[in-house]
Amino acid sequence: MINTHETVGEDRISSVELARSLRIDRVLRALSQLRQEILLAEQEYTPVLAKIAPDLRESAYNLVHYLALRRHDLRDLQSDLRQLGLSSLGRLEAHVMATLQAVLQTLYGLVQQAVPEDLWQPPPITFEVADTILRDHASAIFGYGGTAQPGWIMVTMPTQASQSAELVDRFLAGGMDIMRINCAHDTVRQWQQMVAHLRQAEARLGKRCRLCFDLAGPKLRTTALGQLPGLVKWHQPDPGSWVTVWLVANLQRQTTAGKALPVGTALLDQAMPGDRVVFTDRRGQSQTLEIMAVTAEGCRCQSRQKAQVTAQTSITLMRDEQPLVVDRIGPLPPRTPSLWLATGDYLRLVSAKPADADGLSGAVEDGEAIPVMGCEVDQVFRDVRPGDRIFLDDGIFAGIVRQVEPHSFTLELVSVLGGRAKLKAEKGINLPDTDLSLPALTSKDLEDLEFIANQGDLVALSFVQSAADIEELATHLRRLRANHLGIILKIETQKAFNHLPELLLTALQYPPTAVMVARGDLGVEVGFERLSEVQEEILWLCEAAHVPVIWATQVLETLAQGGRPSRAEVTDTVLGSRAECIMLNKGPYIEQAMAFLQDVWQRMQAHQQKKTAMLRQLKISQPEPAT
Repeated sequence: MINTHETVGEDRISSVELARSLRIDRVLRALSQLRQEILLAEQEYTPVLAKIAPDLRESAYNLVHYLALRRHDLRDLQSDLRQLGLSSLGRLEAHVMATLQAVLQTLYGLVQQAVPEDLWQPPPITFEVADTILRDHASAIFGYGGTAQPGWIMVTMPTQASQSAELVDRFLAGGMDIMRINCAHDTVRQWQQMVAHLRQAEARLGKRCRLCFDLAGPKLRTTALGQLPGLVKWHQPDPGSWVTVWLVANLQRQTTAGKALPVGTALLDQAMPGDRVVFTDRRGQSQTLEIMAVTAEGCRCQSRQKAQVTAQTSITLMRDEQPLVVDRIGPLPPRTPSLWLATGDYLRLVSAKPADADGLSGAVEDGEAIPVMGCEVDQVFRDVRPGDRIFLDDGIFAGIVRQVEPHSFTLELVSVLGGRAKLKAEKGINLPDTDLSLPALTSKDLEDLEFIANQGDLVALSFVQSAADIEELATHLRRLRANHLGIILKIETQKAFNHLPELLLTALQYPPTAVMVARGDLGVEVGFERLSEVQEEILWLCEAAHVPVIWATQVLETLAQGGRPSRAEVTDTVLGSRAECIMLNKGPYIEQAMAFLQDVWQRMQAHQQKKTAMLRQLKISQPEPAT
């Protein structure tokens, strides 16, 4: 009698074995073809590969292999590999050919076929080398002091670092591996003081710290047209509270923080605690200042009302209800104009220096005045086109360019955070759709390089967009005999991200090098909904090139500013720990932020390798069309 139950079981086993056999054959053919395409891709990059520094050429080959791999959608292949119990391709960035060869050797063994001889040839980067090569490259540019911990910490210097040697000493003792000086702020004299304080701290602590200068670059910013008369304003924070206001002889010599009004010496000489100063403010409201103390700096007063005070306002010193001195408020610093703008409003950006216009009047359209703001980078007005997107002030204002004229363009605000917000001067402008033909190095950058060449260890190239930008910087470094400077590429525009493979292959010609993910401008340019995807791809490509990454912008900012991190910042820091270096910005709690970061690093060391990517197609892996 035939056992039908056993027959069904045998048929099921046979069916499973057949499916497995077909899957192995399918995967073997797919991986073999993929490997051949990767080897052929080397020919596409032969000219640039020949220029790579010899000790980095294998890393460049690995990047080329990874780019060729990511031209394909590998999700089905990934699924087949997992079902066969084989290693997926989700962790091959640092050793592409070694991974493919290992998987192919296993597959040939499963089908009991001889492994082709070329699969036994050593790949450009073996598993053993890949474990250390990226760390070695990071040490070459960031210094060897960070090898005692999982990564390096870069700290941006506040202006106070030029005044306080003790502050720099605390930063270095707290774990700072790289001092970052932002050349968009402060002066050369202040930079010199920061450097001097760092060298003193290094001598005291016996610790070496790398010095990075971040070039300002061609930052697009709004510019006020003209200035408004000076105005001092204050208001009560809470009912029943008071505001401190100083009466001083000279605003420029004032050292005490707070609201200050310049007055004549006759009033200051006669004033006493208990006296009052009365006046009518700009709004026509009667005001009283109660004098609480008289010091060498002036009269410390308190006000229990909100007020707006302009220059030449008449004031009277009162004692026991009797007037003693009548005076006027002295000159006040002019104000930079700002604009209140709402969704649906139009704004005109003009090519003008601050002296070219007086105030913020503007063009007239349909009988209504359009507010005007300036931009000093003239090239913008030659490159922008109708329909281009524009973002102002880190994306608070989002608009579409509607009309372009020779020296101006008009935009419509399609979104304003909160519906209505104030646009000030010196706010960033992002044009992600505009092919801006701007050089990465400005005249100011070239002047700053003269100082950096003799002081720095690293130079960060802001708003890099093409290989030509890197070549230009390298040319100037050779001219200054500063080839020792490590080069950091700041990826902060859509164009830079699109050209990242080209930028990496060019940067490998000028080691040591690193990439900074400048997520502020980058998030505005690519869209915050895409930022997580984009920064992930940057990490993958840099790992394939064995180029270390700096995770930057708003890392632990709430902690650095207020003393306590947000939940979102903790998650962001964990993701950032996949980079070789994390950059902290300014704040009174930087030391606490460094300690928190080091604790997160230590805790995540055991968990960091569990990422597995699905490997869909990467658009930026495609070769650029020949020009």
